This record gives sequence, C-alpha cells and structure tokens, in this order.
Amino acid sequence: MSDDDPDLFRRMMSKAKPLRTDERVAHPQKKPKPKARFTRADEKEALRQSMLADIDTMQDGNADSLRFRRASVGRRTMRKLARGRFSVQAEIDLHGMTVAEARPRLSDFIADCAKQGLLCVRVVHGKGLGSGHKGPVLKNSVNAWLRKWNTVLAFVSARQVDGGTGAIYVLLQAP
Repeated sequence: MSDDDPDLFRRMMSKAKPLRTDERVAHPQKKPKPKARFTRADEKEALRQSMLADIDTMQDGNADSLRFRRASVGRRTMRKLARGRFSVQAEIDLHGMTVAEARPRLSDFIADCAKQGLLCVRVVHGKGLGSGHKGPVLKNSVNAWLRKWNTVLAFVSARQVDGGTGAIYVLLQAP
C-alpha cells in the first residue's frame, strides 16, 4: 500500500452519507418449512379406497402374493407351507381358462382331493399378465373361492421354482 491510497479512499468517500438505521437492508426472515399440501388428501383417498375394497379379494402382504389361513392353522404351519415343506400330492393347472370354466374344475378338484385324504395340493392360476388393465381376474377369483370352501384350511403363493405368484399351495382339511 502506498501513502496515497488512504488519501484517495477518503476523497472518494467524502460525498458518501451514512445510512439511517431504518434504511438498512433487513436480513430476510428464514424461509418457512415446506409443507406437504396433498398428504391429508392422499391419506383420505387411501382410506376411502380401502373401505370400498372387497374383503374376499384383498391380499395380505405383497400385492402379488396370496396368503390365507383359518384360525385353526398355526403360524408355524403357514411358514412350513410357504417354504414348500409339504409334499404336493396333486396339481391342477387353471391358467388360460375363463372364470366360468375354472370354478367347477377347481371345485371338483378340491372336493376329490379332500375325499382322497390329500393334505397339500398346488393350484396354478397364472399371474394374470394377459388380463390387461383389469388385473389378474382368475387369480383373484381363485383367492375368493378358496376362502369360502370349508375344506380349505390355508393357502399361500408358491415358491418361485413351483410357479411363484402364479400358483398357490393349498392345505386341505383331513376327512
């Protein structure tokens, strides 16, 4: 810095006036925290839709997997069924059928298996990928039918090697 610098600064600032306190720029207030505007509306809509849903076609857990058990079936038994630990003694393949074709065939199959004393069967219903925007029609129908038949104690979606969410293991009541 040279000796002329302070003098130059003073000359340049000679016409400057100090600001009054009310003219100073106030620091802007902190921004308000963002609020989710649609959260309450979304929650109300989800509740409304859940109240309209048919309990017979609702699925537990994963939206793709099916799971049902009567009160008499324990959790350990369900775990064993879900892990494929029961020997599958018979199987029916329904996928590709219409609902009208599938219902009597499944009904007869379940009744025959129960009469024979079979404990665990597999029902292949398909994943419903060809059903378009309607979703898995046959899968949802099988879910509803099996819940209503007293000979069915429990069912759960099969392991991936046995058809995954396109098939279920069904535990039948012994005669």
